[in-house]
Amino acid sequence: MNPILITIDVEECDIPLEYGFTIPLEEQLAISKEGLSHFMQIVEEANVPVTLFCTGVYAENNTNWIKSLKPSHELASHGYFHGHFDASTDLKSSKDLLEKLSGKPITGFRMARMQYVEESEILKAGYSYHSSLNPTWIPGRYDHRDKPTKPFFDKGLWNVPASVSPWLRIPLFWLAFKNFPLWIYTFLAKRTLRKQGFLNIYFHPWEFADLSKYPLPSHVKRGHNGPLRDKLRSFLQQMKREGEFTTMAKMLENNE
Repeated sequence: MNPILITIDVEECDIPLEYGFTIPLEEQLAISKEGLSHFMQIVEEANVPVTLFCTGVYAENNTNWIKSLKPSHELASHGYFHGHFDASTDLKSSKDLLEKLSGKPITGFRMARMQYVEESEILKAGYSYHSSLNPTWIPGRYDHRDKPTKPFFDKGLWNVPASVSPWLRIPLFWLAFKNFPLWIYTFLAKRTLRKQGFLNIYFHPWEFADLSKYPLPSHVKRGHNGPLRDKLRSFLQQMKREGEFTTMAKMLENNE
């Protein structure tokens, strides 16, 4: 069966800062911790393994959670800080921290906000794959409509793109999941899985928390504090008939 990848970027909830709302780090971490608890409960009830791209800041403030992760899940790096990045230090330091806390090798990396990082820097830090490519056009962010939509090996690394629909390259990322009616999103996900041979979807923990006090646009926080959790439960159940849920590292092992 074709692989289905459910991934989540475990990070500080700094999105209110993008809309001019000041929020201290302690509160950012608390929101993400709340949302991640809901998310993990859903995927574990559904017996779905996930890949968790975690920042060093979140990890060092939640060491017991890192140590308690079930072996079925994969821990990967999301850099050290979510708000800023230095390739010369953050790639290696986040990997070292996550390995120390988890006792397992960390082989995957995803850059915050799906931004580009030189492959040579990722390879030098000791990773074997990265997943920071969204092969579509997001106005004001990036335009990668010329990039591959399937996993590919390049410059010594596997690159696992986020999923987009065939032909029109509609992104199947977190904003699409929360804003599209479930039947439309599920239709696109099934079609993508069949046509491209895999599905790679990503979320953030704060999406599943209570965001009512923050002045975020409705399309950003739609479904928070309950409805989005029910939507995810339903989606996972429907997709179980379509493919095999797995982690990114395991999928790549089968490709080698």
